[in-house]
Amino acid sequence: MSKDLYEEFPYIVANDIIIRKMTENDADALMELCSSEAVYRYAPDFMTTKNKKAVIRNISQIGGRDFEKKLYIIAGVYLQEDPNNIIATAEIFGYDKLVSMAEIGYRINERYWNRGIATKVTQALVAYLFDEIGLNRIQAKVMPENIYSAKVLLKNGFLREGLIRQGNFWKGRGVVDLDMYSLLKVDYMEK
Repeated sequence: MSKDLYEEFPYIVANDIIIRKMTENDADALMELCSSEAVYRYAPDFMTTKNKKAVIRNISQIGGRDFEKKLYIIAGVYLQEDPNNIIATAEIFGYDKLVSMAEIGYRINERYWNRGIATKVTQALVAYLFDEIGLNRIQAKVMPENIYSAKVLLKNGFLREGLIRQGNFWKGRGVVDLDMYSLLKVDYMEK
């Protein structure tokens, strides 16, 4: 089965988590996530704010205008046992229909670190993008110092392709080095 990535906003239930469109009800928990220095230690300052109105505006733009313009998908991650409490975000961006690839990312509330949430989010995004969307390649970029995210990607079958030296500008950080990881559908199917 194949469909366009932006045909409908993803609703994914897998591995005890739900990945779905965020609502205004998520504002307080999302604000906690977005204002955490620990969460953003190895990530660009995208969506960082301590202003609730700005968070609500971001939720509206992410699930509406930005999705409709096919810019990116940023979804909330929830535990199935607590489906109204956002614990992380799952991100899909850099979609290239011609190449049949997209990039993924996630940000986990630090209260949920070391519980396997990043692994579950990665597994769910990979299955969705390969099985439902029909992509051929999924990639992720990680700061070399972020050994935990690198381990999550390797655990999920991604291969480290190399270092992109001073190849990305991250708001709040400037020009950074990033390790490139990728997973091809052929490798995913062999698992």
